[in-house]
Amino acid sequence: MIDDVQEASAPRRADALRNIATIVEAATRCLADDPDVSMNAIAKAAGVGRMTLYGHFPSRATLVAEVVDRALRDAESTLGAVDVSGDPMAAIGRLLDASLRVTYQYGGLVQAAEQSLSPDLFQRAHAQQIDRMQALLKRGRRGGQFRRDLPLEWQVTTIQSILHTAATAVHQGTVTAEQAPTLVTTTILAMLAPARSEE
Repeated sequence: MIDDVQEASAPRRADALRNIATIVEAATRCLADDPDVSMNAIAKAAGVGRMTLYGHFPSRATLVAEVVDRALRDAESTLGAVDVSGDPMAAIGRLLDASLRVTYQYGGLVQAAEQSLSPDLFQRAHAQQIDRMQALLKRGRRGGQFRRDLPLEWQVTTIQSILHTAATAVHQGTVTAEQAPTLVTTTILAMLAPARSEE
C-alpha cells in the first residue's frame, strides 16, 4: 500500500516540476514582452489554470522573483564568459556588448523586476555584474583610461541605466537593434573619458 502511494505521488511530483518549468518559461517570455502582463495571461501562455499557477506562485512578486533569478543565472553565464582582461577600454566594450544583448533579451523583465522587487533585493540580484563592472572600472581608473572625478558607484549606476534605456528603446522601436550597441558604447565611453583636469 505504501509503495502504491509512493508510486502515485512520484508522477505528481514530476508533473509539478514540469508545470513550474512551463510557468517560469512562459512568464519569462510574457514579462520580456510586457512588464505589466497579468497572471491570467501568464497562466494562459503556460497552458495551466489559475489554480495551478497560484498553487506554485502565490503572488506575482513570487513569480517575478523566480523569473529574475533564472534570468540572472543565464545572464551570469553569458557575462562571466566575457574576457575582461587586457586593455580596459577594449574590455569594457566587450562587456557592454554582452550586457546589452542580455538586457535586450529579457526586455520588459527588467522593468517588471524593478516594479516587483524591493530596491535592496534588485541591487543584490545584480551584485555579480556590479562587482565585475566595478573591478574593470577601477583598473581603468588606475591606468588613467577612465575618469576618477566621479564616484565609482555613480558610474556603475549610470552604465546600468544606459543599458536598460537602450534595451527599452529597441523594444519600443525608437532605436534599432543594430544601432543600439554603438550608441551604448559611444555614450558610456564618453562618460568614462578622463576629465581635462585629469589629463
